[in-house]
Amino acid sequence: MLTLDSIYRASYVLKEVVRRTDLIYAPSINPESQIYLKPENLQVTGSFKVRGAYYKISQLSDEEKARGVVACSAGNHAQGVALAATHSGIKSLICLPEGAPISKVEATRRLGAEICLVEGVYDDAYQRALALRDEKGYTFVHPFDDELVIAGQGTIGLELLEQLPDIDVVIVPIGGGGLISGVAFALKSLKPSVKVYGVQASGAPSMFQSIEHHKIECLDSVSTIADGIAVKEPGEHTFDICNHYLDGIVTVTEDEICAAILTLIEQQKLISEGAGAVSVAAAMFNKVPIKGKKTVCLVSGGNIDVTILSRVINRGLSKSGRNCVMTLELKDKPGQLMKVTQILAQCGANVLSVRHERNGESADINACSLRVVMETRNQEHIDEINAALLAGGFRILD
Repeated sequence: MLTLDSIYRASYVLKEVVRRTDLIYAPSINPESQIYLKPENLQVTGSFKVRGAYYKISQLSDEEKARGVVACSAGNHAQGVALAATHSGIKSLICLPEGAPISKVEATRRLGAEICLVEGVYDDAYQRALALRDEKGYTFVHPFDDELVIAGQGTIGLELLEQLPDIDVVIVPIGGGGLISGVAFALKSLKPSVKVYGVQASGAPSMFQSIEHHKIECLDSVSTIADGIAVKEPGEHTFDICNHYLDGIVTVTEDEICAAILTLIEQQKLISEGAGAVSVAAAMFNKVPIKGKKTVCLVSGGNIDVTILSRVINRGLSKSGRNCVMTLELKDKPGQLMKVTQILAQCGANVLSVRHERNGESADINACSLRVVMETRNQEHIDEINAALLAGGFRILD
């Protein structure tokens, strides 16, 4: 069974391997709370996963090490297992879903692992890894539903209490539940007054639904930018621990995740992947009660696929009111476009592009449409622009 002793032992084993990531004070995340970030995105391999993977592998027998290990992962656990296995001089085979970011696949390969790409999502990679375990005799290193792995992740809880003894709230991402199980167990065992909340993507709410319905549930499908927590079914150990120790689980939307990634880049100069940013999104959008509380958001990883980063930033800009796309109906006569741009200039909007069309779809045969893309300050600024355009006699279609 999971015990505090096992977490303390893991902390000792990991001392020379992992970074003790510092807390970063980030009050601008939510001005009503004292927010701190635990940046595990700055961990070796770019995520917390190396903690659990390394501790698990360190406890294998010589016979198990000789046979090698197999694991499944969306990317971060893969890198943790690869690093730990290579460091221990043993073979590692990692099954990854074929849709895993290329950056994570190649990083895993560079750390010395053999790669097996599997069609489908994480759960399909999991089944393939189990089949290879039975076929080849490898030791399976579960990404979350293993008490040694959970103990390794729980070392973060020990660090949090050392770094911020008067902590009130901790917000933790949930995929399969290994991270929050370890952190919650350590925190609640040593300081029961600490509130621990989990966060899932709304497109992959497996633990959220399982806790709500009081039984483990398997989702038909998952779809989220937060690939690191896109898990269809939580584990048995993690479900039990979460059911017993958590103070609540919430979900965040794709737009909210993107806004959190953008905020971390702009305000904290930190790169987070989607899974790592869900805790910050929960704090930003008041998904959990943190007003007046000393709150830690655990940024679990930073291995984002750079090929989608621009799309994430653009979506985050839209969610936070930093850019706006607006379609207006104009009278088809000279001077209308000039009036629109004058209003936008007076309001301080920066026009990025315009598209003027006579599409013939309006009920007014003498009307045309104007699509404007502009940079704005926030939602209040957009509301100000809308009001000025309406006062100028223009009709806003979208």
